[in-house]
Amino acid sequence: MLKIKGTLSSSLLLFIVLLGTTVSGLYPTAQNVTWKSTNFKSILTWQPFPSDYSYTVEFFVLGGNKQRNSNCIRTSATTCDLTSSLTDVNTCYVADILSEPPLGATSDLIEFPYTRSPKFCPYKDTDIGRPEFKLEVSGDKRKTTLFVTDPLTALFKDDQQMNVRDVFSEQLQYKVTYRRNKSTGMKVYISKTNVMEIPNLDRGESYCFTVQAFIPSRSIDKQLGKPSHTQCSNDDKESIFDVYSVGVIAGAVLLILLLIIAIVVVTIVCYRRRKKSKESEKEGVPLRSV
Repeated sequence: MLKIKGTLSSSLLLFIVLLGTTVSGLYPTAQNVTWKSTNFKSILTWQPFPSDYSYTVEFFVLGGNKQRNSNCIRTSATTCDLTSSLTDVNTCYVADILSEPPLGATSDLIEFPYTRSPKFCPYKDTDIGRPEFKLEVSGDKRKTTLFVTDPLTALFKDDQQMNVRDVFSEQLQYKVTYRRNKSTGMKVYISKTNVMEIPNLDRGESYCFTVQAFIPSRSIDKQLGKPSHTQCSNDDKESIFDVYSVGVIAGAVLLILLLIIAIVVVTIVCYRRRKKSKESEKEGVPLRSV
């Protein structure tokens, strides 16, 4: 009898283990978990899309309590925007992506399988977007001044949207890469301010400029932001096509052609008349007697 009870207990234990394995297997864990962040807009992404299950995201400061974002509970999406939840940009966060039953369904599982994200530190890891700037060429054409606008972030303080200067303060610098137009030789200028004067340029030449945010305190792969669109100053050596329209140029060419044709025609007519006049003179001269 004891032997039978022992056998039943072992079988029951094996069944429970198998059942637990089977239920857990119904909810595949998230894969390829990554953080995507630009100007502090921070989104957690992963794969695959769920079929008969859902995902719940729990995030926390290392060593702190777990929290949830209301938009990322029992969701069928594979992204979670945690921008408004990561309030302290100077700390580091980790997130767990739980695989759970779909919304409205239940499960006997007490703990659900999950995948943990890499550590994410907004201040050190967010990418800085491309800045915008304006050019101003000096009167002597030897200096160009760049006026850079700090990119806006996804952060707010006292209901005011913050820019990257508000966050990084004196840590933020700008790197200017410039070259003479249609040349490949590059020069670099670093500035701690938003107004950059590039002196000693060749007078009258066109120069092209590209600007990037530069934060030297970061790791090398995160020091530079996204490059701006390239802008070029005007070339004072204007071609005829820059001064006159195509219609004016075409009219001038046609006028020149007509003038040349008129000269040619007049020359030919004059030549024929002169030749005819000489022939007439020869005919009027009497023949000498032998």
